[in-house]
Amino acid sequence: MRKDPPFDLQYFHSTLLLSHAPPSVLIVNAASALREANEKLYALRFPELCPETIVTGSVQKLVDFRDRVGGRIVVKPIHDAGGRGVFRITAGDENADAILDAATAQETRRVVGQRYLPQVRDGDKRIILVEGRPVGAVLRVPQPGELRANLHVGGSPVRTSLSDRDLEICGRIGPVLSGLGVVFAGIDVIGDYLTEINITSPTGIREIHRIDGVRLETNILDAVERRLR
Repeated sequence: MRKDPPFDLQYFHSTLLLSHAPPSVLIVNAASALREANEKLYALRFPELCPETIVTGSVQKLVDFRDRVGGRIVVKPIHDAGGRGVFRITAGDENADAILDAATAQETRRVVGQRYLPQVRDGDKRIILVEGRPVGAVLRVPQPGELRANLHVGGSPVRTSLSDRDLEICGRIGPVLSGLGVVFAGIDVIGDYLTEINITSPTGIREIHRIDGVRLETNILDAVERRLR
């Protein structure tokens, strides 16, 4: 099952229907994992790998969190993707409360707040995992004057390699994802920090092919065939 977020009620119902398939039917990725491993929230199961994070619908708590972690945070919707609804909130910005009020829909919707990582200017690294093992990566570099590095909003794909810290992160989360039935995932790393785990519809394969000449779809389908056997 592969569909771009948002994760809505229709999507949720689809995962429930897929869960009725008999054990002989392989669902990629597993329906239970699609339900439970939210792109923004599942990474918080590994707090030692993530930047300081808060999940709340309170504007005041987000402001207090911003001030506590150095005066700059990034606020993201829980359910969306592709850079939609992502804001940087900076101390001294007179629009901060108004932005947070809109982001939380007048405090009726929770959002994710994370300490701003200035290393994002150098790029947000997407690492592709197949059966929990890293098989390729691409660095997404934001346009000048743009906060977001997402390819959907103009981020430039750049060749990259995996650092020791990247491998440490993959080594921690990879076996957990594989055990959940996640054959194909994409994780986001900024600097030394894990920021998201994407299993709904990970992007980056085509960019890695253009840059490095490798076809990661082969790795994915080989993994599917191994599971079927």
